[in-house]
Amino acid sequence: MRRIIKFSRCFVFTSVLSLVLIAAGIAGYFVKGGFNVGIDFQAGLIQEVQLAPRAFSLSYEGLGNALLSLNGVSLSVAVSGVGIQGFTNQYLLADYGTIGAFAQALDQIEGVSVSTEVSGSTPFALLALDTQSTPALGSEPYWVHYLPLGAAPVPTEELSRALSGFGNPAVQALGDPGERRFMIRIQEDAISGDFQTTDIGRALDEYFGEGETVVVSSNYVGSRFSKTLADQAVWLLSATLLLILLYASIRFKPQYAVGAVLAIIHDGLIMVAFIAWSRMEFNTTTIAAILTILGYSINDTIVIFDRIRETRHNFPGDDFELILNRSITETLGRTFITTVTTMLAVLSLYIFTTGSMKDFALALLVGLISGVYSTIFIASGFVLFWDRHVPRGRAKKETEVISALET
Repeated sequence: MRRIIKFSRCFVFTSVLSLVLIAAGIAGYFVKGGFNVGIDFQAGLIQEVQLAPRAFSLSYEGLGNALLSLNGVSLSVAVSGVGIQGFTNQYLLADYGTIGAFAQALDQIEGVSVSTEVSGSTPFALLALDTQSTPALGSEPYWVHYLPLGAAPVPTEELSRALSGFGNPAVQALGDPGERRFMIRIQEDAISGDFQTTDIGRALDEYFGEGETVVVSSNYVGSRFSKTLADQAVWLLSATLLLILLYASIRFKPQYAVGAVLAIIHDGLIMVAFIAWSRMEFNTTTIAAILTILGYSINDTIVIFDRIRETRHNFPGDDFELILNRSITETLGRTFITTVTTMLAVLSLYIFTTGSMKDFALALLVGLISGVYSTIFIASGFVLFWDRHVPRGRAKKETEVISALET
């Protein structure tokens, strides 16, 4: 017969430990001045920028109008005319390997003049257009930027330092660090009446050098939309807890449902404590990580509760504490193997990814450990507490009523 581990002996200690961790998390929230809120929950101006130097400039002096469009390393030039001499010519140029070869191909288009800023033998990986300048070609030069191969990554702290004149800007790295793409949010209260969207690009040019940055996109998010997004996140978490409570109540007894909900609330609070103290950015990715852990935790809890119900049916004469310890012991191998397997996959994400995906993986690692802990010691501990105290309290009430009637 398998040796039964007496988990119930640790229930009081683990309950105290959890309360201490949760209290520390609440304290961390106030000590650290709240969460490190990401750009998803802040009202203001959002701009996506890329640190990419100038490659070449284009100008057009032919008939009709010339319009640029870009897709990766493919540049398209559409030349069109109106009226009696209406016409449309489309020129598509793909990756030529070097900027010189690319500029030479552009120079073959009638009316288009090319002036290179760098050596013609310079290789490039990506082209970039500044959306703050119209892509329509004219007599004024229009600059096309590029990302050199092997470009050194730039830390987000550098951009925060460059934009320090705009209050406390939020900067988030996007994609691979070598692409040097960033999402910048300037908070609404830092935008004065004479603020213009081009001010961010000018500040970056002053810090990194003229022509070294390009604005990929620019959007303004109002405070109402930001608040709506935060409210939706709260409602989503609340609805998740309610649905889990209903499901567990239908499948098991109410005390099991309450224990399951307490366990996932515990997991959520532990993750919140970790996010508060680690200063991990709190954004929609973090919300996704919390919801993922809630689902994983309830799955593990349901497995143990199923085994408790089965063991109670097979050993109706045993004490409930023994039944609880036997059930957890019998499912411990399955819990351990499942958790470790999942953690290996998440650990790979944490090691081989960057940015928000790395934070997502780190939050999952913390949540997986907390999920196993809460299933064994919080959910099961509450069920045992209920079994020991609630029926006894009800029996005591019944005894008191009977005694009152007899007197």
